[in-house]
Amino acid sequence: MSLHQARRVRVLGRALIGSLLVALLVVGGTAFRVWQVARADDRRPVDIAVVLGAAQYHGKPSDVLEARLMHALELYEEGYTRYIVTVGGRRAGDTYTEAEAGKNWLTRNGVPDDNVVDVDVGNDTLSSMQAVAQLARERGWRTALIVSDPWHSLRARTMANDFGLASWASPVRSGPVVRTRETQFRYIVRETGALLYYRLTHASAELSGDGLG
Repeated sequence: MSLHQARRVRVLGRALIGSLLVALLVVGGTAFRVWQVARADDRRPVDIAVVLGAAQYHGKPSDVLEARLMHALELYEEGYTRYIVTVGGRRAGDTYTEAEAGKNWLTRNGVPDDNVVDVDVGNDTLSSMQAVAQLARERGWRTALIVSDPWHSLRARTMANDFGLASWASPVRSGPVVRTRETQFRYIVRETGALLYYRLTHASAELSGDGLG
């Protein structure tokens, strides 16, 4: 190998190592932000609380969705918002949409019908947040608390802000997604990848079925 070739190999090697270090920093930094936002609760007075959709069974919310609805009800009862927006479409074979199931649960638990708006659009976070932002513009709502699982909060909040709805996260602290460290780690890894994908493409990662689309 000539001296010129040896120098070229060293330069390429350094460039490769540098690229790997940058990639690790980006991934690690994103994972840290997912974890950091998951641990915070930025509840404050807002125009709306937005409950991200999750599975429902013949109108009965799944454990994941019910945990989110209970959290939104708490925000409403404590006076942080007058309106709750439930989101989520209908999957194949479903009679109810996720948004309808969420609204029905809230009204059964004391929230007046006029104070709950169901947005039965979207089977992933991106399309749901786009629909919510459009509704907010029509109603003159400018601020929101995003109610979802801790690990989902940063990506959902980021999307809402990108659509022009000033948003903060108020994650749930109960439900299947937060029960074990193994589950928490798995969702942090998934959300890190999904958030990086969104930031690169501004498209959904399509992690549907568990409210993490």
